[in-house]
Amino acid sequence: MTKYEVIIFWSKEDDAFIAQIPELKGCVAHGNTPDEALKEVYIMAEEWLVLAKENGWQIPEPKGRLLYA
Repeated sequence: MTKYEVIIFWSKEDDAFIAQIPELKGCVAHGNTPDEALKEVYIMAEEWLVLAKENGWQIPEPKGRLLYA
């Protein structure tokens, strides 16, 4: 599990629940239920962080709850 904020929403277009971690660019997953989407995005986040370390990408510090205008 990560300390980054996760946003989960229903996507009619994808016919699935989408989970994303806005602070980790492109870290998105989907599932048939919100729990499944959450589980999948945690897996993606771990893979994202491994790739970031291997490629020397900047890894953002978790900010907790983000505010959107």
